[in-house]
Amino acid sequence: MVIQLLPHDPAWAGLYETAAEEIRRALGPRGLRVEHVGSTAVPGIVAKPTIDVLILVERYDPEAVYRSPLASLGYTHHHRDDVHVLFKGSRGGVAFNVHVVEEGAADASMMIAFRDYLRSHPDEARRYEELKLALAGRHSDATAYAEAKSSYVRKVVRQAGSTRGDAAGT
Repeated sequence: MVIQLLPHDPAWAGLYETAAEEIRRALGPRGLRVEHVGSTAVPGIVAKPTIDVLILVERYDPEAVYRSPLASLGYTHHHRDDVHVLFKGSRGGVAFNVHVVEEGAADASMMIAFRDYLRSHPDEARRYEELKLALAGRHSDATAYAEAKSSYVRKVVRQAGSTRGDAAGT
């Protein structure tokens, strides 16, 4: 499988907004926050054509509290680990990854800090884009591609934390 990276599509933001509104309605107060994360949330850089949605919940369990509402929207349970549940689906011909994470969890803080830092530091966003293009040329497996980016992502998150003067990047 080839890692497909596309130029940024401004339509991704609208697709996210539509999906986020559906999710907010379906989850009600169980969904504390819904965020657009990942490369499609950073204007101007290449991205896999998959919109990542982060849902912050008060408690990770019981999963049924958000699993049924997400299933009603066509998202299917894909993976669960100790801190994160992943659902997959599509809207308007575009793939969606829906990540459910407890508010305050390190995974959630990292996703948001990384996105925010790249949005506010265009030079760093360009460096990330260059890395993604190089890695996509070397890796055909999505997991290996993601793992190859992980040390860079951690470095940027640490930088974001030190820039803000808080512990979000640790």
